[in-house]
Parts: sequence; C-alpha cells; structure tokens
Amino acid sequence: MTDFAPGQTIRCTITAEPGVKDRTDTIARLMRRDPSISRSLRKGQKLREQNMIIYNRGNRDWYKRAICGKVAIVKTGNTWTMPYTPDLANDLASVAKYLKVERA
Repeated sequence: MTDFAPGQTIRCTITAEPGVKDRTDTIARLMRRDPSISRSLRKGQKLREQNMIIYNRGNRDWYKRAICGKVAIVKTGNTWTMPYTPDLANDLASVAKYLKVERA
C-alpha cells in the first residue's frame, strides 16, 4: 500500500467481500468517513429525532425510536472517498486484501 500524506483525499474500492464480520465492520466504519455518507447519516438521524413517537406509559414518557438506515453497504464494487489521517493506517492494513486504495 502506498504511503499517503495526512489530509490527502483517497479513493477506496471494495474488490472482494470479506467473510468475517470483523472485517466487514471495519470497512463499513471506513465508509462512514466519506463526507457524503456521513451527511446522509446525520440527515437521517435528524429526521428520526423529529419524527420520534412519544407515548405515555405509567405516567412516564416512552420513546419509540425508528431503526437507522444502512447507508454504508459493504458490497463488491462500492467506492468512496475520504481524507487520509495517520490513525487509519492500521485499519486500512487490516482490510488491505479486500480494498483497492488510491489517490483521488
């Protein structure tokens, strides 16, 4: 894997789907660093908060929370861009055989 400078934008492409849940979670966590994906997640969170159902049960307020939508989906061929920071080196190294990482 090529060394990247901190703050540099990189493009990651999923070349294969991992069979282990740990690796899938790592890739999904990396995908959530994409500005457009994180923007979608924030908008969804705001909408769920606005439309939350509050009902009374035993003179206490109870909240029915909507299920979070999955925006970062780990499928072969999905691509995202994100700024590189040095703390990502270990995560990228652990899933290197499932990703193609290049400069954007």
